[in-house]
Amino acid sequence: MKRLARTGPAARRATARGMTLIEIMVVITIIGLIAAAVTVAVLPQLQKAQLDRASLDIKSIEGALKLYYAKKGNFPDTATGLKGLVDQQILDKVPQDPWNHDYVYVLERGKPVITSYGRDGVPGGEGPDADISNRTDQKP
Repeated sequence: MKRLARTGPAARRATARGMTLIEIMVVITIIGLIAAAVTVAVLPQLQKAQLDRASLDIKSIEGALKLYYAKKGNFPDTATGLKGLVDQQILDKVPQDPWNHDYVYVLERGKPVITSYGRDGVPGGEGPDADISNRTDQKP
């Protein structure tokens, strides 16, 4: 039997079924560029969200401390710290900042000061490593 050569649209479909290696490489490169652009846009927003969460947590802890004060007539001392809020069942557990460090509680001149040392977990720093506190004399 003799095979007949295909002609017309059917022949073109038969030869154009797959993608070449170059086409696949171009698609992968485009996907990589899109992923890089998304990463560059999302990371700064993640850092800002962590800073915002720390500020909101501190305000929430301040509210819990006011409730403690209403129940006990004073704020917990520095040695008791935020554990006093857990002991009084005002909080379920001792809160941690967005970087998984415990908040630092100090009672200064009868006023509670709550501080997060930021991403690095040590006092001082700039940007995401800066301290976040409810202290009124804190520099922005």
